[in-house]
Amino acid sequence: MAIRALSTLPEPPTRPGNGHLQDWALSPLPLIGEGAARARAAGVDVFRLRLGLPAVVGVGAAWNRAVLTDLGTFRSAGSLSRIVPYLSGGVILSDAPGHAGRRALMNPGFGRAHLLALQARTRAALPGVPGGEFDALAWADGAVLRLLNAAYFSGEFDAGLLHAFLAPLRRPFPVPAIPRPLLFARVDAELRRLAHARLTGRGHDDLLAVLAPLPGGLEEARVSLAAAHDTTTHALAYAIWFLAQHPQWHAPEHHAAVLKEVLRLFPPGWMGSRRLSRDLNWNGVRLPRGALALYSPYLSGRDPALWDRPAEFDPGRWAARPPAWAYLPFGGGERLCLGMHLAQMLIHDTLGALPPLRAVRGDPTPLPGLTLGPRGPLMVQPTPASP
Repeated sequence: MAIRALSTLPEPPTRPGNGHLQDWALSPLPLIGEGAARARAAGVDVFRLRLGLPAVVGVGAAWNRAVLTDLGTFRSAGSLSRIVPYLSGGVILSDAPGHAGRRALMNPGFGRAHLLALQARTRAALPGVPGGEFDALAWADGAVLRLLNAAYFSGEFDAGLLHAFLAPLRRPFPVPAIPRPLLFARVDAELRRLAHARLTGRGHDDLLAVLAPLPGGLEEARVSLAAAHDTTTHALAYAIWFLAQHPQWHAPEHHAAVLKEVLRLFPPGWMGSRRLSRDLNWNGVRLPRGALALYSPYLSGRDPALWDRPAEFDPGRWAARPPAWAYLPFGGGERLCLGMHLAQMLIHDTLGALPPLRAVRGDPTPLPGLTLGPRGPLMVQPTPASP
């Protein structure tokens, strides 16, 4: 069988002079949606993007599995995370063979057993729910700041500095990619101050106490904290919004399914990236070494070949197992998100503490930036108790 070039793959319409760069920056979801539709129409599971370097996006389970399990071919070090100072470091950019060992050092702190030991502290940090109408997106933002401060630092990190550090992540590109050396220096100084207390004293069992003794542990704390905030905030905000619209699902026994359905439709990590370490023959197409290899939990979660009624919010679908390699809000394989259990615990505890709600008005349109979140606001209101 003849090997075809990357240029033979289907692609979305381009714009003169910049290929797909303008649409990638301004409207990436329609761009990748069109690319996926053209790939499926052509009977293939990958399509091409022109982003200034060779780039290919996969739309099927086989591609997802390859990207997330063949760590020798699909490398993280050259991924898009490198251009964002908040994410450019630590285990996020480590590759095989060193990744497994580095991850193993961190896993105990983010495992279920240790998180359960922190749960009383994080639950105590939950803010109250306003008695009247409020914006679920803004409330979730503040709530997650408090929860992460409690989990990582026992609430001891300067709240104003923490807010200032994470605020640029909520802005569209290129804001999160702009270097902020003075702000990062202040954050690192605060991390060193808090780490010193944990390394020289006793009685600390928060996440920083686990990470501080590790090689590069303070960088891991800073990077994982940045990775956790917006992802958890946006998932929580969407979950609150859908529970306010579908109050029949607002019960602890349903919250796990609600969260899974929210993450299928609106995965905060809507696009993952790797770089090819070698030429790859993918179903008869030569993908060149150095090409950007992209996989999309957003596309996979809405793939009509994988899901029945993919655009419909239906937590009931989670009574059955999802299709293999189709549900990827936390990645998969060896690189499964380090903070998965933490995010789930914080969101489930928050949802369990919420009163019955009703949706008032809002704009849940997904707005892709560094993470995928609602355009907002999402105005909700507690439902008056029945007499």
